[in-house]
Amino acid sequence: MSHDIIKVSRNTENAPTSFVSTQTVAFSHYNNFSAQLPVDPKTGKIVAGGVAEQATQCLNNIKAIVESIGHVMDDVVKLNIFVKNIADIALIDEVYTGYFQAALPTRTTVQVAALPMSEALVQIDALISNGEGTAPQAACPLIKVSRNTENAPQGLFSQTAAFSHYNNLASQLPVDVKTGALVAGGVAQQTEQCLNNIKAVLESIEHTMQDIVKTTIFVTDLADMEVVNQVCAKFFPGYVPARSFVNASALPMGALVQIDTVVSHGDGTPPQLPEDTALLVIEANNTENAPVQPYSHTVAFSHYNHISGQLPLDPKTGAIVAGGVNDQARQCLSNIKAIIESVDHVMDDTVKINIQLKNIADLDAVNDVYTTFFQGELPARTVIGVAEIPMGALVQIDAVVSNCEGTPPQA
Repeated sequence: MSHDIIKVSRNTENAPTSFVSTQTVAFSHYNNFSAQLPVDPKTGKIVAGGVAEQATQCLNNIKAIVESIGHVMDDVVKLNIFVKNIADIALIDEVYTGYFQAALPTRTTVQVAALPMSEALVQIDALISNGEGTAPQAACPLIKVSRNTENAPQGLFSQTAAFSHYNNLASQLPVDVKTGALVAGGVAQQTEQCLNNIKAVLESIEHTMQDIVKTTIFVTDLADMEVVNQVCAKFFPGYVPARSFVNASALPMGALVQIDTVVSHGDGTPPQLPEDTALLVIEANNTENAPVQPYSHTVAFSHYNHISGQLPLDPKTGAIVAGGVNDQARQCLSNIKAIIESVDHVMDDTVKINIQLKNIADLDAVNDVYTTFFQGELPARTVIGVAEIPMGALVQIDAVVSNCEGTPPQA
């Protein structure tokens, strides 16, 4: 692959626009979408009605963006659904399934403390397959491969959707596949069940836990992080993927933990040839210029780098920086910048940013800092409000970065 693969940032007037994000950023074989609120693009206001009407508007906005770049909704690989009330999921499901004609995407569903507009009940972001690639790649009729196994919980989603060199798994709850109920015990037992479900999905497609590139772990109590990390260590000996923790206000079925995973897929999807791609290497890197973590700072595979969630920690002291949310946001972004530069990239290679805020009202202050870190078109972005962030921080940020050089043996 060429080192000159181009990042393509696009907006359409048929969906809400923002001065702090791009609606969709394509790089190589994926499009990364900004989270869509239930905003009517003509009025700029939240649509009237309840959660069903709001979910419809979110999905209509995603559909408008998808169609503006010559794609269809069945090209969606993954959806992340953030709700104010987890009980609303049944109503959202009634709307959601009507947008897809073929296999459903993989999915993550979580209740959060707040969304960027106070009247919003739901927010949805998306990852879209991009078979044509981005210039100078030649268009290729790659196939999205959606699969399920009876050895892991099933639902209104695909357990795994592979496209090109990545698998995106549905978030796994601590559900015993034999009973359909949450496993007995506390967060340790629940974390182990989540990871066993992930392992079952991976084994069903002839992959292993060592193929995981990034985990996002949703917990209802941040005090459980240490226990979760201890259980994760059993499943990731030697190599630890990038990781972000998110404080969920609630999870489906009343679970204590839910785990989302991004998986390398060296064999690619047809018509890519396994013998040409199976030896792609996962490249995990850390730098002393960012805070020490019990997991990798960045994990690259093929044409993407996945950056672990960054807290506003001074890497020299390991403590939260002094000041307010403005200073903390600057430190988070500085840590991301240090990681990106340590692997010979720049901030404008970023395709997606995810921001957690302790107080959603701080978003304007974060935006003032945020825009100064980019010289070109801004990445796609998702913002959620959470009740708590590790170490009492006011903000935490993670990122997905383009990786035009690929990972060996790509040239």
